[in-house]
Amino acid sequence: MRIVFVLAFLLHCSFLTFAQLQTAGNSRSYRIDGNSVVFDCDNAKVLLKVCSGSMLKVWYDPKGKFKRANESFAVINEDIDNAGKLQLEERPESYDIFTAQLRIRVDKAPFRIQVFDKYQKLLMGDHQQKGLQHDSSKLIASKTLRSDEQFFGLGEKAGPLNRRGRSYTMWNSDKPCYSPGEDPLYKSIPFFLSNYRYGVFFDNTYKTVFRFGTASEDHYSFEAPGGEMIYYFIHGADYKQIISQYIQLTGKPIMPPEWAFGFSQSRGMYTNEPLARSAAAEFRKRKIPCDIIYQDIGWTDGLQNFEWRKDRYTDPKGMLKYLDSLGFKMIVSQDPVISQATTKQWKEADSLGYFTTDIRTGKSYDMPWPWGGNCGVVDFTKPAVADWWGAYQQKPLNDGVRGFWTDMGEPAWSNEDATERLFMKHTAGMHNEIHNVYGHTWDKVVKEQFDKRNPGKRIFQMTRSAFAGLQRYTFGWSGDSGNGDDVLDGWSRLANQIPVGLSAGMGGIPFWATDISGYCGDIKDYPAMAELYTRWLQFGIFNPLSRAHHEGDNAVEPWLFGTEAEKNCRNAIELKYQLFPYIYSYAREAHDKGWPIMRALMLEYPNDQQTFSIDDQFLFGKELLVAPVVKKGAVSRKVYFPEGEWIDFYDGKTIHEGEQQETVKAPLSKVPLFVKKGSIIPMMPVMQYIHERRDYPLSLQIYPANEGQSASFVLYEDDGESTNYLKDEYSTTRFNCETLAAKYIVNVSSPEQKGYKAQGMRDHIFKLFLPAKPSKVLTGGKAVPVQPVGNFTTNAGKVTKQLNWSWDPKTGICYVRVPAGGKEVVVEIFK
Repeated sequence: MRIVFVLAFLLHCSFLTFAQLQTAGNSRSYRIDGNSVVFDCDNAKVLLKVCSGSMLKVWYDPKGKFKRANESFAVINEDIDNAGKLQLEERPESYDIFTAQLRIRVDKAPFRIQVFDKYQKLLMGDHQQKGLQHDSSKLIASKTLRSDEQFFGLGEKAGPLNRRGRSYTMWNSDKPCYSPGEDPLYKSIPFFLSNYRYGVFFDNTYKTVFRFGTASEDHYSFEAPGGEMIYYFIHGADYKQIISQYIQLTGKPIMPPEWAFGFSQSRGMYTNEPLARSAAAEFRKRKIPCDIIYQDIGWTDGLQNFEWRKDRYTDPKGMLKYLDSLGFKMIVSQDPVISQATTKQWKEADSLGYFTTDIRTGKSYDMPWPWGGNCGVVDFTKPAVADWWGAYQQKPLNDGVRGFWTDMGEPAWSNEDATERLFMKHTAGMHNEIHNVYGHTWDKVVKEQFDKRNPGKRIFQMTRSAFAGLQRYTFGWSGDSGNGDDVLDGWSRLANQIPVGLSAGMGGIPFWATDISGYCGDIKDYPAMAELYTRWLQFGIFNPLSRAHHEGDNAVEPWLFGTEAEKNCRNAIELKYQLFPYIYSYAREAHDKGWPIMRALMLEYPNDQQTFSIDDQFLFGKELLVAPVVKKGAVSRKVYFPEGEWIDFYDGKTIHEGEQQETVKAPLSKVPLFVKKGSIIPMMPVMQYIHERRDYPLSLQIYPANEGQSASFVLYEDDGESTNYLKDEYSTTRFNCETLAAKYIVNVSSPEQKGYKAQGMRDHIFKLFLPAKPSKVLTGGKAVPVQPVGNFTTNAGKVTKQLNWSWDPKTGICYVRVPAGGKEVVVEIFK
């Protein structure tokens, strides 16, 4: 009997089918239930729900029962607006449904859904009569494909940003050293965007497939071999509006602690106390800013008992206190398994039924693991597991560890070819349903248990394998990049990390990192690797989270690559620390709206078709344009400048006109970086770790707008450590610079304090990049004293509580120092 069951199961899991696809057929009747309507068709029922004026839910059910095996793992709120009772107008051939932004036309024979905007422009429509189809092995949605339609998204995927003409599979896979075109990878985010101003989230955890015009030039499709055909249609005026609604649907991203935006160092064999101590001391000795030291999985005595290895750590609590005294935080890795060699814990979990089971034997599934021997796979869909796991993971947190790096959550060695894994049963279902959300359920437990046992503290959790909605629990990194065959030939892998990161950002992963240096490959010649390492780091410091990491005992500390590389890398890392006030302000926006900090150009310039194919540069926030160098030996590169005027960040003078491409210089000493004219960039002095000191001058680099226009920035601040930001406890300060014919007016608002006051003493230093020396500077109608520029630069990093201004004729910078007294300040700089 068991053999018959197994054969039946394998047949069920097979993706091959010989049955003919059925369509929904014709619509015979309908019924309205609140803001939903159910259409009764020949071969299925279709539920259409108005979630908001611009969001629809479509559920195609051949059985007509509208019951899910599991509640959505991703969606937490589909009732976005109080839409009220749905209003439907029946016509002889169709039904019409109207919202504030949409007109939905449902044809009766054959059944077909078409969605128009309020101006009657078609946004998305079912492809002929084949819009919704099914057979015994799959469900398919096919949509009309326009000749000029382009697609973006699907989360962390390799290859070009524009998905048109390509197919993609959702099956979380461990793909070390993945190539620029490899698919699938570690994460499954079945959410995409169209340049026709809509997005689609396909809420299905099975091995879904997306074909953007590969099967036909007149339609695209998405399909699943099991589960439900449920998708959400989201309309917006631009991509950012669509992403914000996706975030409303799947949850706001949690904010990292402020120190997470510093630099971090890791390697595969960072797994012992002496090395952690010496690495931290060396960073401080060389004055290279760094906030985090990682420990890979070898830190623990056994998978996964969360006990320090006694042969590698003699005094872990003392080590953590030492690191803390230097401003370092330690993050440790965890795997989602228990090794059979960790006898006591394995027997405990096995006896409690906390492992996934093998349907062939009824026993705990025996999972081969890359290290530690065969393991039991912890079943995080079993409710009782949460507290059990939480008690274990709290041990290192009690010692002083600051967070976790959840690795191998595919679970590893469960790629497409590992059909053996399909015999694995979780409490919530068989592995073909749970595979893509396995890491997601793990991260949920890690986050919720951290919150329960460390109330009020902000979690740091960075993960490799995930599903849509991960942003509620964790941050992401792109897994094992680099070239394992030849570590020096990793340039194409570096280049690919740019679109991978940009696509991740569009899929609800605003806090993201690459492994600086690339994870893969043995480094045997450090001088030869120096250029690639430098360029990777120059890109990596413009990731929201920045981590150097490499496999095995391949060390990738900056000083190992030579004096020049160390200097260039220090300068790059220092720039990230200076930009912290800017970055952290955008981190709050990412929490509120889901917009990534690292942005594809198309997000800010959706009507510029040139941006659709730009994969090698990006915006950092919306004021800074970053153009990493990703070619060996290059000392220049072509840069596309979008609309507006763009100023060289380093000299503050060179202007590049927008909507054209130019070749710019790109020496190894810096990454090409530009700021949009009419911007204010808040910066702080270089520190060895984030907020090493709280008394510091806040520098506002001001690139004045054209006459009659203004530049502005709203600085966001909170305590950086607690979850009080979720209660909207923070402070904001608005800075504005208006350009008039005769003068510039800089206005600093009084801080808007919502339960939080910024710590420490401050001065505000305005750095205006001007064409000529001002004639005078006034505040409150009184002249501001002039100070020699040499005196100013000597005290540039100090809080002096003085009011003065200086002019530097070499740089064309006008410096104005104003004590930050918590009140509104107006400064007039006369031309």
